[in-house]
This record gives sequence, C-alpha cells and structure tokens, in this order.
Amino acid sequence: MKDPHVVVAGAGAMGCLFGGLLAERGLRVTLLMRSEERAAAIRERGLVIVGEGGERSVPLRATTEPGAVAPADLVLVQSKAHATRAVSQIVAPLMAPGALAVSFQNGLGNEEIIAEAMGSGAVLGGLTSLGATMEAPGVVRNYAALPTLIGEMSGGVSPRAEALAALLTAHGIPTEASASILTEKWRKLMLNVAMSATSGLTGLTIGGVAGLPPLALVARRAMDEAAAVALACGVDLPPETRYRTFDGIVASGAARNKTSMRRDIEAGRPSEVEAIYGSVIERGRAKGVPTPTLEALAALMLGLEQSRKES
Repeated sequence: MKDPHVVVAGAGAMGCLFGGLLAERGLRVTLLMRSEERAAAIRERGLVIVGEGGERSVPLRATTEPGAVAPADLVLVQSKAHATRAVSQIVAPLMAPGALAVSFQNGLGNEEIIAEAMGSGAVLGGLTSLGATMEAPGVVRNYAALPTLIGEMSGGVSPRAEALAALLTAHGIPTEASASILTEKWRKLMLNVAMSATSGLTGLTIGGVAGLPPLALVARRAMDEAAAVALACGVDLPPETRYRTFDGIVASGAARNKTSMRRDIEAGRPSEVEAIYGSVIERGRAKGVPTPTLEALAALMLGLEQSRKES
C-alpha cells in the first residue's frame, strides 16, 4: 500500500470525487465508469473539481473498458447498490494478489455481495459523509469536508484498516479506522432513510427537508423505525446517536445538496430505494418490527419511478 493502484469501480459523482481527491495527492487512480462521455471528458481535460477546496483540474485515468485497467491493489466500490453484483464480477479479475476492496455504498448487504466475487477476506466496509454531484461531464462538485470511516465487517481495528485509513488521510480524504463499522453503517443509514425519499419525492434539498417541520417529523419517524430494526439486529442507536448525524449534516455545506435519490429521479435512472429502504424493511419483517413510515416512503418512491417510466 505504499504506492497502490486504486481502481474506483462504478465511478459516478462520489466515485469521481474520491478518485480525484486521491489522484490530486499523488496516488495512481483509474476510474472505471459507465459513461463514455464522462470518461472522455476526464481524459481530455482532467477531472474538474469545484466547490469545497476551490476549482481545479486533476489528471487521472478514466475508462469504460475493464480490459484497459491495470491490476488493482485497492478497489473502491462506488456503484449504485443495485449494480453491486455486476460491478464486483467485472472487477474481481482485475485485482492483484492481496488486493483489498472497500464498499462506500448506500444501504446494507453490499459487502456480502462483493465478497461472493472477491472473497470475504478481501472486503472492508466503508462509509462517508462527503457529498458530490456531477455538474457536467468531467465536472464534480464537492459540497463539504466531512469524515470517512473504514473497518472490518467482523468488528475490531485491524492493522490493514489502520494502514488504509492512514493512506486515504494522507491523500486528501480524512479517514478513521472504526472498530464497529457495522454500527457506523447503520448510523449512516439513519440519514439515508430520513432524507433519501423525502428529498426524492419533493425535490427539496437536505436543508429544505429539515427546515419544513411536517417533513422533518416524517424524516425522524423514519429514523426511529430504522433504529428499532437495528436494535432487533443487535445494534443500539439511541435517539441522541441517531439524530447526531442528521443534525450535523444539516448544519454543514451538504445541506445545500439534494439526495442522490432525487438526482436519480431527475435523471430518469433507477434509484436505490430497495437498498436503502427495502434492506431495512426486509430485516424488520424478519424480526417482527413494524416499519409503516419506511414502507410508505418506499412505496411512494417506487410509484414515482413508475410514473416517470410511463410518462
């Protein structure tokens, strides 16, 4: 990990931001993307990062062809959750011996899917509070400098997690190794269930959802239901804990951002409603925990997606 080749698999807005920040500080980075238009723009003029940190252009590799990617020492899986299996199967043959993969995706269960292709020993969990949007092909906006965590899914702090956190920190993404990454992923999910559909359905920013009392109440009810499911699964997130991320991000620059679920709706793409809401609803049913608010938000999102397809 002294001079790793980093492959960002399924690089959309967040993947481009991660790759750009790491490349800016000297790491060898390749973006494996779906959009040839975006990849061509980055090859032509570099990745343009705007917003937090000021505007600059960062040269880095970008391609849509897996065969053009050199062996990877570190894979950051940043595709949409519904593409995790396909992306993992594409990237697994590109991994060098001893390579690691980290999922920085929304929802629960991505690590298990990645492990099917790459082996459980190669996979770490990750989460970030960074926010990004693609403003044009090859142009990504960074909304705020916020923390990132990685860790072993089985718990505890391992030397490799500490080394990887130090590597990311030294190259522009302040990161800590967490002893309880699964708990942290549930905590991040609190924000996802609170904001994804409420922003997705209304078109409001994160700050707009939080600033409208009736909608903020629905968002908090969604968090409460998800926390009850988490507790049934062995993860305790008391009110002060589950609301801390909500209150913190609302007070940050990320409050100006619409959720990725809203951006998916606006772009006519499939959203991550199943990964974010369905994963919790499914676990709630298995544990006998009711989730009426989550089910309503998920159903409304699915209905909106269907109406967009038919219009």
